[in-house]
Amino acid sequence: MQPVVTWYDVLDVMPGAATEEIQDKYDAKASLLRPELIAGAPSAVITAVSRAQQLLDTARRVLGDPATRARYDTVAGIRRSGGGLVPEESFPSEPGLGPEDFDLPVGTRGAELFGGLMALTDWLAPHPGPPRRVTVPDVRGLFYPVCLQIAGRVGLRIRSIQLTEHPMPVEGLVVGQSPRAATKARRVSELTVQVWHPPR
Repeated sequence: MQPVVTWYDVLDVMPGAATEEIQDKYDAKASLLRPELIAGAPSAVITAVSRAQQLLDTARRVLGDPATRARYDTVAGIRRSGGGLVPEESFPSEPGLGPEDFDLPVGTRGAELFGGLMALTDWLAPHPGPPRRVTVPDVRGLFYPVCLQIAGRVGLRIRSIQLTEHPMPVEGLVVGQSPRAATKARRVSELTVQVWHPPR
């Protein structure tokens, strides 16, 4: 199963991103964490900046090396071992059942009857919905646009609290959250995040 937050998410790149793009994204995000931009910031901001830098460094190290990246992609479920994203196979609609298992007339009428039977079987089969409760991800130390993606992925709504009175027009950094990470919350409930920007 793919993790909720991947190293691709941390850098905000797609799994097929080139090494140069990974480095460019790393440089752009790391430039927002420079010491002169966080001078005088509250301790929660300093902690989040430290965590963000560690996340960025690890993401660049894992994704910047082709061999390490290939291993990570396989372990994280992003790519399958020995091939692309999806193996070339044919899947019957029900395990172990195929057209040869039914005694149906051949020809157009038989195909229509079989198609209708398969559609009815699919309609009657249970289709479980998404879970009602989800585990709250840890979004502290992630940049705000990435936080939005992660929250949307697990089904949470975001309410943001801007901590900087006169922010620079750059991506904000999530420095706090409620509810805490790893707690259970109802799907579509609210995740409140505190977002810090370097001041102008």
